Amino acid sequence: MNIPAINGIIRRRILLNYRVTPDVIRAVLPSKFRPKLVGGYSIAGICLIRLEQIRPRGLPRFLGISSENSAHRIAVEWDDDDGNACEGVFVPRRDTDSRLNSFAGGRIFPGVHHLSSFLVSDHDGLISLQVTTDDHDKALVDLEVRETSAFPETSIFASLSEASEFFEAGCIGYSSRPDSCKLDGLLLQVSDWQVSPLAVSRARSAYFDDDSIFPSESIELDHALLMRDISHEWHSEPEMTTA
Repeated sequence: MNIPAINGIIRRRILLNYRVTPDVIRAVLPSKFRPKLVGGYSIAGICLIRLEQIRPRGLPRFLGISSENSAHRIAVEWDDDDGNACEGVFVPRRDTDSRLNSFAGGRIFPGVHHLSSFLVSDHDGLISLQVTTDDHDKALVDLEVRETSAFPETSIFASLSEASEFFEAGCIGYSSRPDSCKLDGLLLQVSDWQVSPLAVSRARSAYFDDDSIFPSESIELDHALLMRDISHEWHSEPEMTTA
């Protein structure tokens, strides 16, 4: 699935990150992938992103669209057809409040997007965000974070810069399609990568809190990061098959 370069502004991007026992992660990954490890743990999480001025490269900004979006992600590695090691993220689920994104995702634009509702408050350094969907009785995501200068000492990452480098390297995302062995590939290019830490007051996830997938002893919240007001581009990557 090839698309022209799409550019715009990342107005707000939250990366909520968990450390997970690798064997639990392997059970939910397509066989093509293996977990990317840090200190013996897999890293998984949710990207919650507000995009603005999104349009094909070359079009004026006023033609761009805005949307709230979320992606459940798992940091992975794989080998390409030539045996070269690659890294990125596997995305089992994407959600959006944009009907256009929901219609185009998996048809015109890589990645199936579920149409969902986003309730967001972002004022004075305090951000609360709730994602609700028709296919979950409870909120898919329920989050409250506050901007801070302190990176948590309890993180598996030794520093903010180490965490930043880890996630910057995972710029390629592969999304699953329902009832298909095909994975859609999407590359995020950021012109000026910058992250800052967030203090987490509340973090609930219908996916990561599901004991049938992630037993409570196998997963722990690690940290959260914030990006704001950054230019970016999306590019399609070659499809991948898991068969």
